[in-house]
Amino acid sequence: MTGTANSTEGLRRWLVETSERYGAAVLHVPEEEDHAPYSFSVGAWRRFGKPELVVIGLPEQVGRSVVDTYVERVGRGERFITGRLYEGFLAEQPVTFERVAGMYYPEYLGSAMLVYGDDDFPALQLLLPTPDTGLFPWSERAPEGFADYQPVLTRSGAPESWKPGQDGA
Repeated sequence: MTGTANSTEGLRRWLVETSERYGAAVLHVPEEEDHAPYSFSVGAWRRFGKPELVVIGLPEQVGRSVVDTYVERVGRGERFITGRLYEGFLAEQPVTFERVAGMYYPEYLGSAMLVYGDDDFPALQLLLPTPDTGLFPWSERAPEGFADYQPVLTRSGAPESWKPGQDGA
């Protein structure tokens, strides 16, 4: 085998073993020129039958903590409904969830695809508002560039579980 094949198999094995031990492996990808930092789970679907999670735009420690919290909660049987606001998930901000479209899996969930063999698993994106304005990225009044920093990973690039004028505006 080549070095790449060995390292790929080693990563896959580590992801599986870590998810067996902790419920999921939590990975973090640092900020780069073309994208904000993001954290995601690998193993929640395998262990608990719950979607994997992606959160974009948080520093590493916070992003990992958010994903760990999600994994702990789904491991206890909690289910998160897309489009619903959840208070208390993060200390002072409500959060919501949207389904991640398959076209984003290679970019944001590539390591999960390594474990599952393809993109046949569900994933959610946890979305949060700005701490100072409380506005989500799709709000017309959100700070400039916020929608680029925390893109919505649905097929349309916009929230698909919200009722306009009723929630998430």
